[in-house]
Amino acid sequence: MAKKILKSVCRSCHGGCGALMHVEDGVLVKVEGDPNSPLNKGRLCPIGAVTRDLVYHPDRLHYPRRRKGPRGSGQWERISWDAALDEIAQRLNAIRKEFGPWSIALGTGTGRHHIRWVSRFGHAMGTPNWCEPGFAQCFHPRVNTCVQTMGDLPVCDFTGEVPAKVILYWGHNPVHSGPDGETRFNVRDSLAANPKIIVVDPRKTELAEKADLWLRVRPGADDALALAMLNVIIGEKLYDQAFVARWTHGFDALAERVKTMTPEWAEPLTWVSADLIRAAARLYAQTRPGILEWGCAIEHTPNCIQTVRAISMLPVLTGDIDVPGGMVFGMHGIGRFPSLIENLTPEASAKRLGADRFKMLGGEGAALPAAHIPTLLEAMRTGKPYPIKAFLVFGNNTLTTYANSSQVLESLTKVDFMVNADLFMTPTAELADIVLPAASWPELDQIAGLPTIAGNVVLGQQKVVRVGECKSDEEIFVELARRMDLPVGKESVIEVLDQQLKEGLGIDFAQLTEKGFVKVPFRYRKYETDGFKTPTGKIELYSTRLEAMGYDPLPNYQEPPESPLSRPDLAQDFPLVLTTGGRIPFYFNSEHRQIAKLRRAYRDPKAEIHPETAKRFGIGEGDWMWIETRRGKMKQRAKLSDGIDPRVVNAEHGWWFPDQPAPEYGVWQSNANLLTDNGPPYDPAMGTYQLRALLCRVGKV
Repeated sequence: MAKKILKSVCRSCHGGCGALMHVEDGVLVKVEGDPNSPLNKGRLCPIGAVTRDLVYHPDRLHYPRRRKGPRGSGQWERISWDAALDEIAQRLNAIRKEFGPWSIALGTGTGRHHIRWVSRFGHAMGTPNWCEPGFAQCFHPRVNTCVQTMGDLPVCDFTGEVPAKVILYWGHNPVHSGPDGETRFNVRDSLAANPKIIVVDPRKTELAEKADLWLRVRPGADDALALAMLNVIIGEKLYDQAFVARWTHGFDALAERVKTMTPEWAEPLTWVSADLIRAAARLYAQTRPGILEWGCAIEHTPNCIQTVRAISMLPVLTGDIDVPGGMVFGMHGIGRFPSLIENLTPEASAKRLGADRFKMLGGEGAALPAAHIPTLLEAMRTGKPYPIKAFLVFGNNTLTTYANSSQVLESLTKVDFMVNADLFMTPTAELADIVLPAASWPELDQIAGLPTIAGNVVLGQQKVVRVGECKSDEEIFVELARRMDLPVGKESVIEVLDQQLKEGLGIDFAQLTEKGFVKVPFRYRKYETDGFKTPTGKIELYSTRLEAMGYDPLPNYQEPPESPLSRPDLAQDFPLVLTTGGRIPFYFNSEHRQIAKLRRAYRDPKAEIHPETAKRFGIGEGDWMWIETRRGKMKQRAKLSDGIDPRVVNAEHGWWFPDQPAPEYGVWQSNANLLTDNGPPYDPAMGTYQLRALLCRVGKV
């Protein structure tokens, strides 16, 4: 019996835990954490622990399928890869010739192994229209904002030698998610040094229970809270005066901006007492080194960029930038990914949907320009400003993960040609013309530089098994580029990986997978010799780049467009504030609900509601309850909690039911995106729409 243990990196979420893959006679028999990995030190979460169940799940897609009946009829026929790829190539080339390459759009999901390859293939075809929900709503607002105002994205120094003495968790519950290489394990390990803990969250999470200070903020009021904390730190001179004077630009303008934004001003906006705001600001500023653990909750309202800006200034003012135990800039151990964006003609770049309005998303303010999803969906439905004729979806269940699911369905049914590559049939895949069987993470070759953007640890993800006729998304892109005879994008996957690794580390993919990972030697205070990569060479509290793009150069407060304060008329019928997206430790967004062990651990969707509120509406613990907004309604089981404000309801996102009949799989029952809004007003720089702080009402089913 041939036995071997291969090193890899778990990608069941995008946390990036090192993994040991036990293979016997070509079969994956065991997956365990790599004890040498600095990101997880041998541990795996419940999702990673059931990797074998994922790979060999009986419902996996094993071969390409072509739709036989009407769209959404659930009628399919098996076809060969040659037939599938030839048909896709022919259809796409015909659309490019008749309507222009920009009439082809691509969609993807969270930032896993293939995300950069989606845009790469789009650029190879000549289309700028690719999209991913997070580029306007999750993580990339932080990336783009920090790149514009600091020159790079700072990350938590979890793998350094000096522990943080204060940790500020803002809109983030990483012990249940651990994204982007800041895994749930090194987050938990950071607590062993007994740091002071401040949690900003509408819910009493596990971290909030451990916190020295818990700020139960009103959903959507994070900008007001951050501005008030800046007011305290500046007004009481708690900032690092030497660092601010030498390494920041625009301090006086910021001080003037926040001068009137006192804790007393913020209290009625945030529902957090002025005394607590002041205490949090003092504790964070007077305890060093400190880190900021921020999550996507701050990026779910139309004041997204300025909210990120305000919060990001907290570690800047305290001088906790690129110091041991603070917020550090990465060593970038992976070389530049060949995105092929240079293949886009000026005409094609100008066609990127939304780029003319949202420059931080699709224009000069974007690290990787993407299309604006609501504008893209409108083009699908109306043909304006030009028609979208094809939509290619890779690793995304669009009906559950794009806002306003009913409108998404209408949009997808209007495109002439749709392709979906995934591990399983989903409600979105059921709308496609051709469905392709994608490889799971143990079935493909890729590299991961983690934390994302920073690239301080570079891990090799290697193909250890392969089931059925599955192919990796990357392999699909290469084969299509060759069949379409595109001018670029035909290199093999390994060639691209080798190019990145040789540029970054001076090794190739084979050498990396033999090692498992490389921890790049770290250097602190890089700015002392390199400065900051901004026009002023400093961290720009007053952003010259935002000003040049026509946006407010200083952070500001803006009430969400649908809230008790902005819409008191609507609040009469929808009296509660809805927040969405609380993490579930057994799932990753809309994934993994097929896996029996995980489903047994967490069977049904749960919405948190205060006992007093539940009693008012006749709802008991575990009851199915309706949650309704102006856009629609759905049901989840009530979870009574006195850790949530009586005026707030928290609903989980990503729910559908693979065990229910095709083609809908229960997607219209408990899907939080039936409630969310993708209409204007949008964040003026990023195009972000409102996913949280919406007005809702509840009732017992």
